[in-house]
Amino acid sequence: MNIHAVTVFCGSKPGNDLAYVAAAEDLGAILAQNGITLVYGGGNKGIMGALANASLQAGGKVIGIIPKLLLEWEAHHEGLTELIITESMHARKLLLYEKCDVAIILPGGMGTLDELFEMLTWNNLKIHNKKVYIINVNGYYDAMIQLLDNMDTQGFMYESWRTRLIECDSILSFKNALSLASE
Repeated sequence: MNIHAVTVFCGSKPGNDLAYVAAAEDLGAILAQNGITLVYGGGNKGIMGALANASLQAGGKVIGIIPKLLLEWEAHHEGLTELIITESMHARKLLLYEKCDVAIILPGGMGTLDELFEMLTWNNLKIHNKKVYIINVNGYYDAMIQLLDNMDTQGFMYESWRTRLIECDSILSFKNALSLASE
């Protein structure tokens, strides 16, 4: 699998664990060092800002996609390679997903979960066939993973969620998973 662009969904806040921002910075640098374009939500705060800044500092190409509604809230990043402004959140999510070869989920809030579950639903409905990697920094997504397992056990999944969502516990395990996926 050739990966030219990766969309990363993550928080516009830094969270309470310094490891979240550190993982975002590591990921941004790794993408740039491997010539992979970062596509993300366009903000300059929190994990989003750390991710974009690290990629830019490592010489990467960074495309931000932000709806008009969030321009002031997220304080859009002004130093990006490209900033695309959409009319709606739905248009934003569609572009974020269309512009990537794979998607990565870092810690975030309700917006991040919304984006994750919409992507998984689209995959389940065969609208797209892109892998999604969740980087479960310090167990941030443990409760959600337990819920997904329960949904599967209780018979509400058409296929195992693990066929579409690859869990990694660190940036290193993500790099390893990506290497295995590209062979």
